[in-house]
Amino acid sequence: MTQKQKKERMAQIVEKLKEIYPDALCALEWEGEPWKLLIMGRLSAQCTDARVNLVCRELFAAHPTPEAIANAELSDLEAYIRPCGLYHVKAQNTKDACAMLVNEYGGVLPDSMEELLRFPGVGRKVANLLLGDLYGKGGVVADTHCIRICGRFGMYPETLKDPVRVERLMTPLLEPQEISDFCHRIVQFGRDVCSARAPQCTACPLSELCEHAQKAAKKA
Repeated sequence: MTQKQKKERMAQIVEKLKEIYPDALCALEWEGEPWKLLIMGRLSAQCTDARVNLVCRELFAAHPTPEAIANAELSDLEAYIRPCGLYHVKAQNTKDACAMLVNEYGGVLPDSMEELLRFPGVGRKVANLLLGDLYGKGGVVADTHCIRICGRFGMYPETLKDPVRVERLMTPLLEPQEISDFCHRIVQFGRDVCSARAPQCTACPLSELCEHAQKAAKKA
């Protein structure tokens, strides 16, 4: 497909996903408080969103402000964060990020990629999540669902797993105002239909727009 054809196909996919998932909701339950999304985005690395939600209910109940987390004992934070895996690093990142947020930014998250990447543990994926949900800008959040499914759609080879490359390939294929909601919808679609191990190609509502599904149909 040419770049123009890919963009046209993605526009159709966006509209289909809107029909399937009218409410584009972030899987992380951050309760409208930006500092919570910052922490939850970091904790979600190599961990399910469902587990992060459970962990953070207890973490935020005990430490209800970024100041409280910045001033907490590291061992205390580790005890809460342990179920998310990599808890030593994640707890230190969480404490340091909250301290930076409070001391350098007065509790207000910045709205630029460059500044967000300064926060401990924040990479482009989390930064794009924050920019999209908080400020309505930013690029594609190239998580495992997005990488897998957009490859299946035919936007790039399915063997491509590099999140930075996927972000840079996918961002120009989507209208800027659609990117954030698309990223939330594609996560839900990945869980419901297009799973990693057993994609439901024969029952997929996007099969006519998906190269993987079309190839599967020919083999059947």
